[in-house]
Amino acid sequence: MKFTKPILTTMALSLSATTSLADGHMASDMTLVSWGGAYQSSQINAYADPYVAMNPGVTITWDESSAEAVAKLRAMNEAGSITWDVVDVVAADALRLCDEGLAMEIDADEVLAPAPDGTSASDDFGDLLVGDCFIPQIVYSTTFGYRTDMVPAGVEAPNDICDVFDLETYPGMRALEQRPINNVEWALLCDGVAKEDVYDVLATEEGQEQALAKLDTIRDSVIWWSAGADTPQLLADGEVFMGSTYNGRLFAAIEEQGQPIGMMWDAQVFDLDGWIIPEGLSDERKARALDFVYFATDTQRLADQAKYISYGPARLSSAPLVGQHATLGIDMAQHMPTDPANAANTFLYNYEFWADYRDDIDAKFQAWLAQ
Repeated sequence: MKFTKPILTTMALSLSATTSLADGHMASDMTLVSWGGAYQSSQINAYADPYVAMNPGVTITWDESSAEAVAKLRAMNEAGSITWDVVDVVAADALRLCDEGLAMEIDADEVLAPAPDGTSASDDFGDLLVGDCFIPQIVYSTTFGYRTDMVPAGVEAPNDICDVFDLETYPGMRALEQRPINNVEWALLCDGVAKEDVYDVLATEEGQEQALAKLDTIRDSVIWWSAGADTPQLLADGEVFMGSTYNGRLFAAIEEQGQPIGMMWDAQVFDLDGWIIPEGLSDERKARALDFVYFATDTQRLADQAKYISYGPARLSSAPLVGQHATLGIDMAQHMPTDPANAANTFLYNYEFWADYRDDIDAKFQAWLAQ
């Protein structure tokens, strides 16, 4: 399903709200759904407020229900009343909503802005366009932090994912999330499986056993975490030498709190967050939602968001425009998972694989933990 975009042009975006609304093509209000907190604040600062400034007749209402987006959109669909206009979701939820017909399919090159140099949106977003309904916004990652003051004397700081499994060179406790996702991929990488073969191997009983056997080699040195704040606290308290968590959490610990923590970006697992537009909107609401998304995901707006939070913009063309943090005054580029220096060896989470295998591998992982 493709959409024409007579309103989705640079010229249209420069029109006043009076002109845009007078012809009745776009609604004058919309409800945006996000996660609250610092992330939602970054969205407000980077593109919601500028959009309203450009379109003074438009009212934006925020709903902080993204964590419940799938269930709530299902309920709205059953009730025949869709009250949300643009919804921020993780990529896995976007795929589910798309599969269920609850999110609108989009053609990136028709619906989204090209890069400033004319590069098409599909090329600018590249592999991050992981679904037919998903409009990428930011890249975040699960990666490792380590205590810089606990690196053994005469040893290079850890910089390879397999250093996590090297207890001889890097003794000390690790913190790993209490679920198989990411852990089993890293285990296979460090047991000799090529990156491109990881999910093929993990789809087999033998591959799953191989991953757990590799994790067995460090299990006695692991503290298992369930919340993103756990690892930064464990690192701050000196209870672990290294641990996995979200890169934004480590940024806060390092830059905002001044903790003696370093980042280890190797084999960071990319995950994505972005927009979907629900199916079932009126033509006027759909037009407003598309107009907003065109603006909010252009090259400059995604770069602007990085002034407020250390998550990488999903467009290649945005990376060179990432500047300083809005309040800390520090260069943000080096803290982005998408920065070339950090993204030399990344691992992209396979959403479809985990949709198919999550229940089975979860059960095996929990059984292994209980042994």
